[in-house]
Amino acid sequence: MKFTKMHGIGNDYVYVNCFEETVDNPAEVARFVSDRHYGIGSDGLILIKPSDIADCEMDMYNLDGSQGAMCGNGIRCVAKYAYDYGIVNKTSISVATRSGIKYLDLSVRNGKVSTVKVNMGSPILSPKEIPFVSEKEQVINEPLEIDGEIFHITAISMGNPHGIVFMDDIDNLEIEKIGPKFENHIAFPDRVNTEFVKVLDRHTVQMRVWERGSGETLACGTGACAVAVASILNGHVDGDSPVTVRLLGGNLEIFWNRQENLVYMTGPATTVFDGEIDLSFIR
Repeated sequence: MKFTKMHGIGNDYVYVNCFEETVDNPAEVARFVSDRHYGIGSDGLILIKPSDIADCEMDMYNLDGSQGAMCGNGIRCVAKYAYDYGIVNKTSISVATRSGIKYLDLSVRNGKVSTVKVNMGSPILSPKEIPFVSEKEQVINEPLEIDGEIFHITAISMGNPHGIVFMDDIDNLEIEKIGPKFENHIAFPDRVNTEFVKVLDRHTVQMRVWERGSGETLACGTGACAVAVASILNGHVDGDSPVTVRLLGGNLEIFWNRQENLVYMTGPATTVFDGEIDLSFIR
């Protein structure tokens, strides 16, 4: 299988051009290639496929083989791949995902895509649609018991379910211990990505993320979007200007256009290397 290793501020995936390649068992392939000792090493696998409704389709798998609905950092890399490798020859494109069609604007330098602006769509605040078990119309700064401790959570979906918790200290957080307890909490029937957030000023927040199916990652695009929305809803940042979200792998700029109710994410996309891997033993 031919592949390309790419990352968006450290959120790395193995990308396969399914205009040319066929992947018969993507869940098993995702588990294999994601292994950082015996495989390539990544947060998962993303297949770039032909589409009847968009310029291409993105099919995303986490490192545990589970299928994801959307990946903000991944879709920027899909856009870069599509332009750099000649699938498209325009700088405004559409990508079909399991959470709908997304529209992207590409910034090109020296013939290659450097940054991508993504229309991530509208934030979902209804608990039934996230999903989150609650009778309330919205879950904003609501108490949730985790292993005997009360955390205040804001629940949002940006194609994936997110639980956002604001804290004074995230650097010393034992995320490997607390992350799985959020991920598998009964209040989130489809599991959840959890963002632990520190507010730095009226325009900037810092976050760490525990992603369902992947654990802690260097970055999460949908998570950064959810964090920006949650920061505005909780009154921590100004709502009329972009929010800079600092992640372990770098920064993303998120703007929630309240009038349109659309969230825009801007950030880099990077190609690491191309290669081939033998999958003949995977059934």
